[in-house]
This record gives sequence, C-alpha cells and structure tokens, in this order.
Amino acid sequence: MDPTLYAVPAFIGLMLVELAVCSLGGNYRGYERRDTFASLAMGIGNRVIYAVIGAALLAFQLALYEHRLFDLGWSWWVWVICFFAEDFTYYWFHRCSHEVRFLWAAHENHHSSERYNLSTALRQSWTTPFTTALFYWPLSLLGFHPLMVMTCTVVSLLYQFWIHTEVIDRIGWFERFFNTPSHHRVHHGSNVEYLDRNHAGILILWDRLFGTFEPEGAPVRYGLTKNIHSFNLLTIAFHEWEAIARDVRRAANWRIALGYIFMPPGWSPDGSTLTSEQMRALAAH
Repeated sequence: MDPTLYAVPAFIGLMLVELAVCSLGGNYRGYERRDTFASLAMGIGNRVIYAVIGAALLAFQLALYEHRLFDLGWSWWVWVICFFAEDFTYYWFHRCSHEVRFLWAAHENHHSSERYNLSTALRQSWTTPFTTALFYWPLSLLGFHPLMVMTCTVVSLLYQFWIHTEVIDRIGWFERFFNTPSHHRVHHGSNVEYLDRNHAGILILWDRLFGTFEPEGAPVRYGLTKNIHSFNLLTIAFHEWEAIARDVRRAANWRIALGYIFMPPGWSPDGSTLTSEQMRALAAH
C-alpha cells in the first residue's frame, strides 16, 4: 500500500482551504480548472507507475542491502542519520534534475504549471520513478535498510506538499534552516535570477552550503522559460523527451548528440540556445 495515499484526504482538505483563501482576494494566481485537473492527473499517473515498478525497485534495494558496508541497525540515531542522508541525496537528485537534460526531461513537467498552489505539488512526473533509482541506491549499500530510506523519502514528499503555496509568507527564523513556501516559490520561478535555485527537500542548508540558495525578492513568474501552453497530459509528460529525440536526430556527430542528452537544459553547440548559467551571466552584464 502506497503510504502517501493515506494523506489524500488531507491534500484535498488543504487545497479547499487554499482555494477559499484565494477567493477572498489578495495577489494570488489561485486555481484554474484545467490546470488543476492536469496536475491531479499527473499525480495519479505517478503513483500508478510507482505501484507497478515499486516492488522491483524495493527488491533491488534489498539486494544491495544484503551486501551493505556497515551494519547500522534500527537505533534512533540511525534514523537521524538516515534523515540527513536522504535529504542530502534528494538535494543532489533534485539539483541534477535541473542541470542534466535527460533528468530535466523527467522532472520539468513538475514546473510546467504557470500557477503555484497546492495542486502543483501533485503535478508529478511519470518518468522520475526511474531516474530517482540512479541516486538512492548508495543508501542501502551503506547500511540503511530500504524500508528506513523509504520512510524518510515519504516524510520528505509529504513535507514538500505544504510549501507549494502563495498564501504563506516568510516564516522568520524557520527560513534559515528549512525549506519554506518562500524558498520554493523561488525554485518554481522562471525569472533568470531564480533559475536552478533552492533545490532543497526539507533542509535549506544544502543550498546555502553548495551555493544554490536564492532568497525571494522580485515577484515570481511561474512556469518554464518557454511555457508549453497545454493541458494535454501526454504533452506535459513527454514533450521534453520528444525535444531531446529531435535534437539528437539532427546532431552533426555523436559528441553533439551526447551533449543534447547530458549537458544542461538549453545547451547548444553553437550557442543558439542558452543554459540557465549562460542566461544569468548575460543578465549580469
């Protein structure tokens, strides 16, 4: 049984509360029916895919655990270390999902909404169930039991639901240590200064440590740098994969073809399209 399903009533209830708050006025983009339905449908598809492949992923992690380097057990301090280890792993998974194009293809549909509300949290990819496996396997090999890792992952996923909102402003000292709506609004911004920033799961400390933190300043423009303007689920889920395939087919040689797959989104051999770092450098001048 998918543990996140138990949270569905809370998700629905909180979305209704947010909808009511937005209806009272304020500078919120709020909800749009087609956008919300697309986000919910993407989330349902994500959980169905996890249900189909989840047993295979768990079996793989259990096999690695049989060859673990350390016998860590289940003590409370192991849970604490696992929490930090999972959150650290999530930071790098999330950051790489913005900096490597084929990983971005699996992740960018989460950013494709031009609105920012709690339903956006549920706009989950249909292909990240496969890409996450590239990052989480070392935790089982180190000696964290896969069920412990899974529990920490679910806690992170549930935590990240509430930060997808415009109706909560800054939260004082909490902002220094934890990911918050303000920090995550920046992450969903298409403003040049906000691109590829604030990749945190629960702790914002990793962004501060590794130089990817950006505080919320200018009003956030939500969505992609080039929005898809579509509510078609197949377009949302696969349009970037199709774009990669087109670029690879047109590539003059295999080096350029690999660049279109593994270089950052926006990379081009002739500079005709720009990465977020190139756009940031251009804006600075």
